[in-house]
Amino acid sequence: MKNLRGITYAALSSSTFGLAPLFSILLLSYGFSSFEVLTYRWGVATAALLIFGLSYGCRFRISRQEFQTVFLLSIARAATSLSLVIAYQNISSGVASIIHFMYPLAVAAAMALFFRERLSWRVVLAIAISLAGVALLSSGGIGRPGGDPQIGAIAASFSVFAYGGYIIGVRKSHAAQIESATLTFYVTAIGAMMFLCGGLLTGGVRIVTDGVQWLVILGLALPATAISNITLVQAIKYIGPTLTSIFGALEPLTAVIIGAAVFGERFGLTSMAGVALVIAAVTMVVLSSQRQKQA
Repeated sequence: MKNLRGITYAALSSSTFGLAPLFSILLLSYGFSSFEVLTYRWGVATAALLIFGLSYGCRFRISRQEFQTVFLLSIARAATSLSLVIAYQNISSGVASIIHFMYPLAVAAAMALFFRERLSWRVVLAIAISLAGVALLSSGGIGRPGGDPQIGAIAASFSVFAYGGYIIGVRKSHAAQIESATLTFYVTAIGAMMFLCGGLLTGGVRIVTDGVQWLVILGLALPATAISNITLVQAIKYIGPTLTSIFGALEPLTAVIIGAAVFGERFGLTSMAGVALVIAAVTMVVLSSQRQKQA
């Protein structure tokens, strides 16, 4: 019963994460800047996480040293979100999401390079397979009308390393001792303040009064941010990080399907093969990491 519940949470988390490109692109089409999109996304999500934490009796007090760590982690998490929005503006959302999904490979490589963890032949093979997958995706035409494919690809690639740095930071710092809901709340709250400052310095942040735009904002902030983060924590609790990571493949698949169905993004056999290679590579890394821990 616990496994079924955990699998349900994992599937819900990854699929709702995959809705982020849809709502982000819709807000961009309304004329929102990247900073405005992210200010509303993280601001509303912070309020939702605060209400959730208070209702479940979460302890929000952290020490000064823990806050310093969380602040640095927030920079990495904010950089991830900003680079992804820039990627959505320049390349297809499905390709951007697939590239971002390669972050476990960056984590494995960084752990071997900086923390002397053994880099197995499976991980090396997985990195090669993932690069072949991205090459197939790129060959199918990844540009968005009016965008710059090179900038989009660089931004999506940067999100891989920024998010990988965030995950390593959580594992290897004092943040590992902070309750997950509390850590997520502070990361989103600090991120919202960063994006608000960025918006104010680059043209301002509009006050939204349109009902339809608010529905899109709520879709981005609640299912694609707050709910996905909460269910992610629950999934790890019930079935562990390995199986949860494998179910994370639903995130880019959701983005790819929405991109093709809603925005008319190209998705042929070449793109399907590229997606399959990237997902297979990430799964290899996750399973290899689990074997090392068991050994």
